[in-house]
Amino acid sequence: MNKEEFISELKKIGIEISDKEIKMLDRYYELLKEWNEKINLTGIIDYEEVYLKHFYDSLTLYRDIDLNENLSLCDIGTGAGFPGLVLKIVFPNLKVTLVDSLLKRINFLNIVISELNLKDIYTYHARCEDFLLNHVNSFDIVTSRAVSNLNLLSKMCLPLVKKEGYFIPMKAKCDEELESSKETINKLHGEIIKIDKFILPKEESTRTILKIKKIKETNENSLKKIKKDIILKK
Repeated sequence: MNKEEFISELKKIGIEISDKEIKMLDRYYELLKEWNEKINLTGIIDYEEVYLKHFYDSLTLYRDIDLNENLSLCDIGTGAGFPGLVLKIVFPNLKVTLVDSLLKRINFLNIVISELNLKDIYTYHARCEDFLLNHVNSFDIVTSRAVSNLNLLSKMCLPLVKKEGYFIPMKAKCDEELESSKETINKLHGEIIKIDKFILPKEESTRTILKIKKIKETNENSLKKIKKDIILKK
């Protein structure tokens, strides 16, 4: 996906990206390419591939939720910053928290954040099961892109969401995962509002974004059960 195609495809989902934001994404790409040679952040490093499979793919979250409001967003297992860092660049109004278990990735993210002079964005070097213990009922949106099985991911992410907020996992094909996770999502006070299946442009691969609303706060008893269940599954 070249830059013109990127801008055109974003317009189709309602995103008008500025020249300043494009320049910031270009600088992000340069840093990603440079640091990938040192610490292996991603297997996708070709310019047009990054714009399609990392930058555009991250921004498809906008298909299912308005990101123009002043919302808090947490990206669990962010890796090299997808989708959370990309979303922050294009929607600077968001207050973004990036969580990853590998320190080398967090160090890279901090370099990009500093280079781009981004504000209201925070990084945490932590396993998500540890992070959630101190951040229950904290975020308007919690997302995660291509991370873990949906059943386990729901246990680690839904407790982080505020009441009336949303857990929005970004997946490829996930029909079987979704079916086997419905009971867990329900027990964690989640309600599946939307299942958005679409085809990624050019590559024509399947993507699925789930919009899950949290209808009740996570209490202490629920948290203890979740923690125990996560530990047992390791």
